[in-house]
Amino acid sequence: MNHFSVATARWVFAGAASLASCALAAPALGTLTLGGPGAVVSYPLMHMVETQALRAHAQNVEFRLWESHDQLSALLVQKKLDFSAAPTTLPALLASKGQNTRLLSVSVWGLVWLVSTDPKVQRFADLGGEELLSPFQHDLGDVLIDTLLTAQAQDGQPAVKVRRTRTGQDAIALMLSGQGRHVVLAEPMASMLLWRNQQQSAPRPLHRVQSLEGVWATQFPAQPSLPQAGLMANATVADDRALSEAVEQAYAASARWCKAQALECARIAHKYLPHMPVPVLQQAIEVTRLESRPATAVRAQLQALYTLLQAKHPKAIGNRLPADGFYGP
Repeated sequence: MNHFSVATARWVFAGAASLASCALAAPALGTLTLGGPGAVVSYPLMHMVETQALRAHAQNVEFRLWESHDQLSALLVQKKLDFSAAPTTLPALLASKGQNTRLLSVSVWGLVWLVSTDPKVQRFADLGGEELLSPFQHDLGDVLIDTLLTAQAQDGQPAVKVRRTRTGQDAIALMLSGQGRHVVLAEPMASMLLWRNQQQSAPRPLHRVQSLEGVWATQFPAQPSLPQAGLMANATVADDRALSEAVEQAYAASARWCKAQALECARIAHKYLPHMPVPVLQQAIEVTRLESRPATAVRAQLQALYTLLQAKHPKAIGNRLPADGFYGP
């Protein structure tokens, strides 16, 4: 074989090896669908899409916004979502019904805030005898608020009358029109209320009183943490441990970035939530404890919450505690 032939052979071999290497490195999946609500828990997912954080695992990664827990449940059952931000009760509820879902991480430890027009209201305990607007219905926020107010009433405090609204926007409208004095809202809706109030020609006195997380540790010292929302894997990917670990780690990295770069993260979130002003999204990030931790690392806190719910609102988690395999990939 002459020099040219040897060189050619080496070139062909090198090219074939390169092609084989590319083939091995090619993403295993065509499209990976991430989902979440318009809340802070979803912003790291949006950042992951924008930065192509999962390009080694899928050719295309997209984010799908869902508006209600019923819609999320339908998307999961129809296998139209692979990973989703969700309240920590929802994957537990689905798992109790026999669906192969897992909770990968907890990232939001309190996103519900009490906002009031009364400067004398400095904490939830000061609401005794008052009417409280709440847009939460048949979800984790509703369960937690009911559990808190029931416990406070049992401690001898005057009962609070909860007036439920259809949506968070309805609750905001009632507050802005003077038809409500106190409201509980999840971020970014609490920040939206305060921002819209300042945009009015004659803003009413409104102040952010206390987070649900802030009062929870005092009222329930045996269950001081409030692992409220995180990242779950649907049946489509729940058995793919390597992929789930990669997504959980990418999500944790994006959550750290969002917390450190609140303004830039807000600008990304605004692309998916154009109706929400950037200052509102930024403030929501700044006031939310966004700290992503693997479900296996916070299993004790999750089990404490699930045990409390099992005793007081068992339907929220399907009348039983999650099995061992539920926590993490």
